[in-house]
Amino acid sequence: MIILDSSALKALADGHERLQRIVDSALHSPFQHLLVPVLCLVEAEIKDEGAAHAVMALPSLEFELLDASTAVVVATMVRDGYGGQELAHAIATSLPTPVRPQQHLILTANPEVYPPGIVTVSIDDPRLEP
Repeated sequence: MIILDSSALKALADGHERLQRIVDSALHSPFQHLLVPVLCLVEAEIKDEGAAHAVMALPSLEFELLDASTAVVVATMVRDGYGGQELAHAIATSLPTPVRPQQHLILTANPEVYPPGIVTVSIDDPRLEP
């Protein structure tokens, strides 16, 4: 799984070429899934009106809802200083669970805001070229 945080969503809505290619590739692959934490979608829409509608129109994205147990994890991370709610939701979504037992990477425009141990890749990383 690849997780798109709020900065990646904003860039995608703005037409970021590498991200558009990744989304297109995911649409044609049975193995690659792109996951959007809903609090990241909220933050992208707050910062850029219309970003949520642009992103929600893409068929290859799945949305990670905020259930009660994840809400407690997100609240704890925010309270412990890991950043805002959207950042905490992206981190929580990337962590292994019984349903998804592997840690997943986060595509972001701001990899430096994530704590050590969280796997991130910059949306401008040249390795993302086809």
